[in-house]
Amino acid sequence: MIRRQFLLTLALALALPVTARAEPPLSVVATTGMIADAVRQVGGDQVEVRALMGPGVDPHAYRQTRSDIVAMTRADLVLWHGLYLEAQMEDFFADLGRAREVVAVAERIDRDRLRAHDDYADKFDPHVWMAPELWREVVVAVRDTLSDQRPESAEAFAANTEAHLAELDRLHEYSRQVLSGVPPERRVLVTAHDAFGYFGAEYGFEVLGIQGISTQSEAGLNRIRELVDTLVERRVTAVFVESSVSDRSIRALIEGAEARDHEVRVGGELHSDAMGQPGSYEGTYVGMIDHNVTVIAGALGAEVPERGMDGKLSAGF
Repeated sequence: MIRRQFLLTLALALALPVTARAEPPLSVVATTGMIADAVRQVGGDQVEVRALMGPGVDPHAYRQTRSDIVAMTRADLVLWHGLYLEAQMEDFFADLGRAREVVAVAERIDRDRLRAHDDYADKFDPHVWMAPELWREVVVAVRDTLSDQRPESAEAFAANTEAHLAELDRLHEYSRQVLSGVPPERRVLVTAHDAFGYFGAEYGFEVLGIQGISTQSEAGLNRIRELVDTLVERRVTAVFVESSVSDRSIRALIEGAEARDHEVRVGGELHSDAMGQPGSYEGTYVGMIDHNVTVIAGALGAEVPERGMDGKLSAGF
């Protein structure tokens, strides 16, 4: 009796269809929110991604924590920006790369498209996300890296990438359109540090940062005086603070201009080295750039949609 029941159970089991066990999502750790967003857009439900640096975090000064090290050593793949953005972590990534797949995605950009800087010999401005046309190359680098890790999903990654690149094209066109509404004489963008060079080159703005391309550079009194002179002489009326940089130097500019009877206001807070809050529209790459473009254009005299490109911004203008 027992043997007959066993044989019946075995026969039923063999008759059931065999279901292939689904492969678990690829575990990815990314340094910045911008890279993590690209991974989500390209990888879809086939990736699980963690960003080390959240809103308001300065990547130039960031050092890996103990929990970061644990997460990266357990991940299938670690993606970092490169171009000296994560300056304090470069030695760590060199060591980690001996045991894990570690890729600096922005290093894949053609050097001819990168912006050199006098303050840093043989290094480039890392803030490539400020121009959607340039950020496309990072998205493609993410696609290629994920496809190398999981070749069987390469077709899905390619389709997701094409959809996201189309969205970036639309973002670029929106940016070009609204920023063209800023009167030419007012296309001067003054910020806490020199993070908007690619933005300026793409959309025809003169960009003046108090600090250099790294927030680790010093903002001396001479630089403050030079910029106050510029604000007064060129009648610049708006300057911008950054979500990941102290506003102390910007306030010094405003006070310096006020002492010379020239009124300057804060035109808004820009997302320079980090995106907005997770789960918010501004916490995506598209939302971050939409926010920056809409704030800059509106503050400098252009007509802008009240809530940005698709009406998704959390605050109106």
